[in-house]
Amino acid sequence: MEIADEAVRLFVEQGVAVTTAEDIAAAAGISTRTLWRYFRSKEECARPLLAMGIDVLTERLRDYWRGGLTLAQAISAIEVPGNPFARHLETLRGLVRLSRDEPGLRAVWLEAHFDAEIVLAGLIAEGTGRSEDDLAVRLEAGMMNTALRVAVEHWALQPHEGTDPPLGTTLGEALQAITRFLDADASTDPGRKRMIHLRPMDS
Repeated sequence: MEIADEAVRLFVEQGVAVTTAEDIAAAAGISTRTLWRYFRSKEECARPLLAMGIDVLTERLRDYWRGGLTLAQAISAIEVPGNPFARHLETLRGLVRLSRDEPGLRAVWLEAHFDAEIVLAGLIAEGTGRSEDDLAVRLEAGMMNTALRVAVEHWALQPHEGTDPPLGTTLGEALQAITRFLDADASTDPGRKRMIHLRPMDS
């Protein structure tokens, strides 16, 4: 994560084109050889940030499915100061903004979501008692993945004036928006758990 933070900081401050692997390695306090041992390109150095974000989000959704929390409470926990990901949110904002115009970073962003879709399929299967190989589960994972990606991009691209909605709020709204699609057929199958269901405090 330290490498990812330093890489994105340098990309934002001086541009991706002029930032070298040597610059990133020096900022992170490692050798260039060590950097190349773990990353295929300088843009790949941002990947740990995205992987950590996906891990944190899936854990929040597990908390929701285990009960005791509303969807809003589970997702908003992303920004609780004690959450290790909270201090990386501004780095994430910078990375997503850069990915619009930098093909290398955009490729890393989209690859991370490709991997996330597999994780989400497993999570949906776990939460609803179905197989992750089920076509419907894979489609639901794709819908959820797209909703989350668009939500993060929407959050990151808003003018940052300190009054914009938190990331957790934006993610929660995106998930609520696709609820009717994700749970549409659950009402016809009494034995199937809903993936996302509205509870009194969810809206």
